[in-house]
Amino acid sequence: MANIFAIHSVGNSIVTFLRNSYAQMRASAATELPECGFDLVSSTQLTEEKNVGTRIALLLYRVTVNEHVRQSRSANVQSDGPAPLSLDLHFLLSAWGATPLDEQITFAWTLRQLHEHPVLDESSLSPEAGWSRDELIQIVPAELSVEDTMRIWDALEPSYRLSATYIARLVRLDPDQPREFRPVVARRLTHGGKVEEIAP
Repeated sequence: MANIFAIHSVGNSIVTFLRNSYAQMRASAATELPECGFDLVSSTQLTEEKNVGTRIALLLYRVTVNEHVRQSRSANVQSDGPAPLSLDLHFLLSAWGATPLDEQITFAWTLRQLHEHPVLDESSLSPEAGWSRDELIQIVPAELSVEDTMRIWDALEPSYRLSATYIARLVRLDPDQPREFRPVVARRLTHGGKVEEIAP
C-alpha cells in the first residue's frame, strides 16, 4: 500500500519510463526517429499546451474505487480499522506532432511499449508514495466507445487529438493512522439511586 502521493506517482512513473525508454531507443536505433517529449499534464496544462514539436501527454481524467476489492482488508490493518482505499486510475494518452509521420510513429511506439511492459513495480515507481516491495500496478487498455471518447474530448478545451485510454490498477492507499483514544480510568455505575465509581 502507499500514501496519498500514490496517484501522482503512478502517472509520473509512466511518463518517466516512456521518456527514458524512448531516449535509449533513439540512441541505438538504425533509423532516425523524431525527438519526442513525454509529459504528465493536468487538464489546465492540456488546455494551454501549444502544438510545438512532437509530444505524448498523459492526463488523469478519472479516478474510481475498485469494486472487486472494496471490502478487502490488509493483514497489517487492524480488523476493526478501515480497509485500504483501492483505486483505478483512468488515463488519456494523447499525441501530436509537426507531421503525420512524427505523430503516428511516436504514438505507435508508445502503445507498443505499454503493451510490452504493462506492469510497474517498486523499482519503476517513484519513491515518494512509499510503495511496499510487493506492490504491482497494472496498466491495461480501456475499451471505450467512440461516443465515450468524444465526451472526454468535449469536456476539454483543445481540439481532438490522436489518443488512447488506459486504466492503472490497483492503487491501494493506506488508511490514516488510527485515532488514539484516552484509556478508561474508571466506570460509573448507578445502583439503587447511588452512583459508584469502579476502577477498571
